[in-house]
Amino acid sequence: MTTAEVWLFSYGTLQQEDVQLATFGRRLEGRADALPGYATSLLEITDAEVVRTSGKTHHLIARPSDLVGDEVAGVVLKITEAELAAADTYEVADYKRIAVRLKSGLEAFVYVAA
Repeated sequence: MTTAEVWLFSYGTLQQEDVQLATFGRRLEGRADALPGYATSLLEITDAEVVRTSGKTHHLIARPSDLVGDEVAGVVLKITEAELAAADTYEVADYKRIAVRLKSGLEAFVYVAA
């Protein structure tokens, strides 16, 4: 039985090796890509477990932007559906997962402002 794989775009802490090991149990390989039509700001994280895992009290959060040329740089990661569920658990309620088309044309999931 093969495990379905999906693409996940990360512009923040899911790129960190320690976060990947804690969330997925392995280091992920990724490639550079970008999310057009969005810009980032900082979000204060109050979930103690997420702060402990990431080592950061503030994480980037992407929001839609009306400014021409705005895009968010990051990395696209190939993960399993089970790992996607683990990412859902890691992300705090301020984020929601959506499907997007990245600058490369690849369709991927990404966590943006809820």
